[in-house]
Amino acid sequence: MSNVAVGSAAVSAGLGAALLGLVATGAGIAGRLRHWMRYARQLTFMMAGAVVVAVIVMERALITRDFTVKFVAEHGSSATPPLFNVATLWSALEGSILLWALVLCGYAAAVAVKFRGHRPAARRGIGRDDPENGLEVRGHRPGDPMVAWAMLVMFAVSAFFLALMVGPADPFIGVEVPPGYDGPGPNPLLQNHILMAFHPPILYLGYVGFTVPFAFAVAALATGRLGEGWLAATRRWTVAAWGFLTFGIVLGAWWSYETLGWGGYWAWDPVENASLLPWLTGTAYLHSVMVQERRGMLRVWNLSLVVATFSLTILGTFLTRSGVLASVHSFTESGIGPAVLGFFAVIVAVSLALIAWRGDQLRTPGRIAAPVSREGAFLANNALFAAFAFVVLLGTVFPLLVEAFDGRTVSVGNPYFDRMTRPIGFALLLLMAVAPMLPWGSEGRRPPTELLARRLVAPMWIAAAALVSSVVAGARGWAALLAFGLGGFAGGAALRQILLAVRRHRWRGLVGRTNGGMIVHLGVVLVAVAFAASQSYVRQAEFDLEVGRRATFAGHEVVYLGSAVVLHDNRTERVAFVRVDDAKTYGPAIATYPFASQTIGIPSVRSTLRDDVALSVLTFPDEPGPDRVILRVTVQPLVAWLWLGGIVMAAGTLLSLLPSRSKRRAPAEAAASEAPA
Repeated sequence: MSNVAVGSAAVSAGLGAALLGLVATGAGIAGRLRHWMRYARQLTFMMAGAVVVAVIVMERALITRDFTVKFVAEHGSSATPPLFNVATLWSALEGSILLWALVLCGYAAAVAVKFRGHRPAARRGIGRDDPENGLEVRGHRPGDPMVAWAMLVMFAVSAFFLALMVGPADPFIGVEVPPGYDGPGPNPLLQNHILMAFHPPILYLGYVGFTVPFAFAVAALATGRLGEGWLAATRRWTVAAWGFLTFGIVLGAWWSYETLGWGGYWAWDPVENASLLPWLTGTAYLHSVMVQERRGMLRVWNLSLVVATFSLTILGTFLTRSGVLASVHSFTESGIGPAVLGFFAVIVAVSLALIAWRGDQLRTPGRIAAPVSREGAFLANNALFAAFAFVVLLGTVFPLLVEAFDGRTVSVGNPYFDRMTRPIGFALLLLMAVAPMLPWGSEGRRPPTELLARRLVAPMWIAAAALVSSVVAGARGWAALLAFGLGGFAGGAALRQILLAVRRHRWRGLVGRTNGGMIVHLGVVLVAVAFAASQSYVRQAEFDLEVGRRATFAGHEVVYLGSAVVLHDNRTERVAFVRVDDAKTYGPAIATYPFASQTIGIPSVRSTLRDDVALSVLTFPDEPGPDRVILRVTVQPLVAWLWLGGIVMAAGTLLSLLPSRSKRRAPAEAAASEAPA
């Protein structure tokens, strides 16, 4: 059978399994029949298996260059290198939806396996067999209504994306091509850097992973079991999704920096913002959920954050795949826009209706006893993240709304985002330093301000040292210096907590939500300081150089050694050989792809822990005479620390997923160490 027939059959089978899963799960919920839930679990595996087959078929078609598949004919090429040939799957609309469905069905199957009768250990603060707490503490019964409702939501979301592939985003359309036909290959910008093979799948693992906590949030609302059980059941799923999304965003910035050649890594592009928005609300949720687990408060807020995070992933899907935005990240105009936007509207409407329906049950008697307390810090933290998300969302969708209602084309540029988000970022850094030191508040007791002041002494000295060191190194400007000082303050607070935990528990002091969260904080500080330095002190210039000519700029010397034409399987490059600081020779180039309408720049970066020197060829003048190049040189300090910070954040996320084995903790310091994850 042809790849078209097998792939289409697999997608249809997956959709059929998802719809049957909806029916079986609904019947199980309505009749409380456990055998229906067993059928639903089997249908989950059938759905996931069908999507796996579809992905294998598409990859086989890409690898074998089966141009009878329309997707391969439009995006494949015999000249595409093997790694990027595999990555072509997610370089265009239909393949990206197929990848989305693969990740989503994988999560659904994992949920079905996890909650098929597994009995985790009891968690603090959750009563045994308490229906108010959602799931049983000692186990999740195979017929547990909450698990059933969660699976119902997973089936519904899976059915939607599978339906897209049966309809407007069908990846397995057959086409006739003439003998000797060869496709154009993926977008040239998507086949010249190895990060293209990893950035989208990791980002999707984060994007799609938030479906799991959303499903259990809806289940909690549907069953009326609104306690803290569903939070405990989904905590690691949420942390893992957040970690994947975080690392995916960092890899995307890294790819942009080394591929586009414009001398930056973040431009507040609408599609970049589409991934940042759920990260902001997801981060707020990971912090505020600790208040609900500890004090039973913020139930409505936490449910709203989970709904907002999942809804923003769907909105991001609309922005990147409907064709409404012109961006290197987005795909061409397609027919899925109305369907995705309608799905987004349904999610928001149903979720808000459920929250309103359970409004009376969501009220809790607890309240924040003291503003200067751990609860107060978390509340302030959530307000800041919500404000950050609102600013980014407004700047992203405002041009679309103006164009839709008024027909005018407007743009919201970097000045708006920088001006509006900078003070929020400073406030978040300050809270990162103070919040881990604050105790949990209680009725009738004032916070121990003297203890707080004592705990902040070491971080304040580190902040002062960071500020003085920055000035000595030549840093100027209030914004950058404030970022360095607050970064030192927050980093010192996190480091203090980590050292205390390691001193008490040795290497075990590095694992668990609390201590892993402190390592994540260190990564955030590295990213924040590197971002401030690279944005505040970036220097850029253009040079017209002949062979042997030198140019000195920002403390660095570049020498043009000449050029050469280099042939690759998928492109032809003219490479400029440039020596930096009389050391290594680098090769920025201009590439021509067979089916591209214009040349594509391929930058080269000399990176050190101190600064980066990015080289980009603007043009090779065609005038007769000596070999010449017009070269753009961009010098940015501390850029490498952005990527190191992202790696530290990923490591901290992984450590926070590991269970903490410590049995005893010093009471006073233990309370102080329970910082945001």
